[in-house]
Amino acid sequence: MDVYERLNQSFPGGNAVNVAVYFVRMGGEASYVGPVGDDKYGRQLVEALKAKKVDVSHVRTLPGETSVTKVDLVNGERILGDFSPGVLADYKMTDEEIGFLCGHDIVHAGVWGMVDGDLWRIKQHGGAPVAFDFSTELDNPMIDQIAQYVDYAFFAYDQEDERIRDFMKQLHAKGPKMVIVTLGANGSIVYDGSGFIRHGIVPVDVVDTMGAGDSFIAGFLKEILEKKPIDECMHMGASNSSVTLTYMGAW
Repeated sequence: MDVYERLNQSFPGGNAVNVAVYFVRMGGEASYVGPVGDDKYGRQLVEALKAKKVDVSHVRTLPGETSVTKVDLVNGERILGDFSPGVLADYKMTDEEIGFLCGHDIVHAGVWGMVDGDLWRIKQHGGAPVAFDFSTELDNPMIDQIAQYVDYAFFAYDQEDERIRDFMKQLHAKGPKMVIVTLGANGSIVYDGSGFIRHGIVPVDVVDTMGAGDSFIAGFLKEILEKKPIDECMHMGASNSSVTLTYMGAW
């Protein structure tokens, strides 16, 4: 849950949760696999996902607290505060859950989802391609540990420069088919091994940036699954993101 304490508001959220909701918003089908606590936030999250037509058949309710991220909002820009993992801290996917995931066209996870140690199991199972959001964590040791198991590696950065271009090339050599970096108001850039592809934004009046990057990921992946050219994938990501920027909360 994303909790805006200063505004006394809370919204369902989280990287993989958001991507599932946005994917369905665009006309696709999605499931969420993960734990919630047996508290009010857990109930709120599950009911909200059901309302958004996301499959929650593999959401596990565990004794304890649902994961919470404290959020502040400054001039429309979301500022992330403390993260309390709650029941997510000890989460481990079962073989049945891995099999369920592998029945999908693509699996998406993120750096805070505590499932990086399970990605090899998806590949070993001969399962779906894996997309992974590393957020702004360009120096996280996790990158080297799981790069070989990731097909689409997503990052967030401020602007295109030599550092990010070199980083994208080096990471691509470790396994991913594509390295995708969102650059906020500066658009996005993709490296696919043969060169860089760039795309701008869809301008809107920004209310809250929460979920904008996750919206881009959902739009990009939907077009990937439909075998569209990379620039069309980037455009769908930007378009989907522009919708999310115009209201409070992730969804």
